[in-house]
Amino acid sequence: MSIDLYGLSRVVGEKGVLPQRAKQLDPSLPCRESELLIDVESLNIDAASFKQIKGEVGGDAKRIGERIQEIVRERGKMQNPVTGSGGMLIGRVKELGARHPARELLKVGDRIATLVSLTLTPLVIEEVKAVHADIDRVDIRGHAILFASGIYAKLPTDMPDTLALAALDVCGAPALVARHVRPGMTVAVLGAGKSGALCLAQARRNLESRGKLLALDVSQGALDLLSGIGLCDVALKVDATQGVDVMETVSKATDGQLCDLVVNCASVGNTEMATILSVKDGGTAIFFSMATSFTAAALGAEGVGKDVTMVVGNGYVPGHAALTLDLLRTEPQLLQLFGTRYI
Repeated sequence: MSIDLYGLSRVVGEKGVLPQRAKQLDPSLPCRESELLIDVESLNIDAASFKQIKGEVGGDAKRIGERIQEIVRERGKMQNPVTGSGGMLIGRVKELGARHPARELLKVGDRIATLVSLTLTPLVIEEVKAVHADIDRVDIRGHAILFASGIYAKLPTDMPDTLALAALDVCGAPALVARHVRPGMTVAVLGAGKSGALCLAQARRNLESRGKLLALDVSQGALDLLSGIGLCDVALKVDATQGVDVMETVSKATDGQLCDLVVNCASVGNTEMATILSVKDGGTAIFFSMATSFTAAALGAEGVGKDVTMVVGNGYVPGHAALTLDLLRTEPQLLQLFGTRYI
């Protein structure tokens, strides 16, 4: 008998629906033969989701924790009903099902980070221990279930958990940038958060000192940090919800040429046109932001007659965890930046 590779048996009341699309999952015990059971320590909520929840409840840490608990209790997983996004977790392996493919790679007690979204991960929160609003993290007591198809990374021993979690949460972003950036290109990264910083570091590596690298953000302080460690050639303070203004700023910075590639890592909505308008005809836009609207991007590009290839950032790229951790290990100033922000 084939194993339940994708966790279809955990979907409540919707036959044939995959867990990510399901309205509700069954997170109950016991662990099944194709599953991995995790004692959860921390949830790293994705930036767009945490921002929305924080705004909804007024920024109070206790209320943020209660709202997250409420969502998980209702849905059996952490999937923000407004943004549709989740995040990822770290914890310790508690049990390996008899037919889980990681039986030869993991043992009970190993500490791991899941590299699949919380939107498809059965989860129970028994207690919210702490809310770290500055880094979008929630420490909890509870359990989660990883399906046979679920990817993960063993937590490294040479850096703090919180730092590794912050980087692994967005490790698909720099890995996809590595595929698309070539020497001589003009590249812009919109958003100076953790994914933006990693994308800039990888783009700089790929450019090999040939090309131009722009960082765009609404926060001058964040831009100053990136500039200070040499992660960009040009730092532009912009409001990404103002598409035409951003285009004009980028055009001026590139002598009217615009960009070969723009990577959107913004954690707010309505930034699609800033991205599209900043790309030259024939260029590429990569959307990593969970606040992106496909409709706004597709119809927006059509509406302005922009010939742009649009890529939806996939959180999974083969080797993405190793690539991201290598960036931190080999870029001391990037590691210091992450250490300052996320420890």
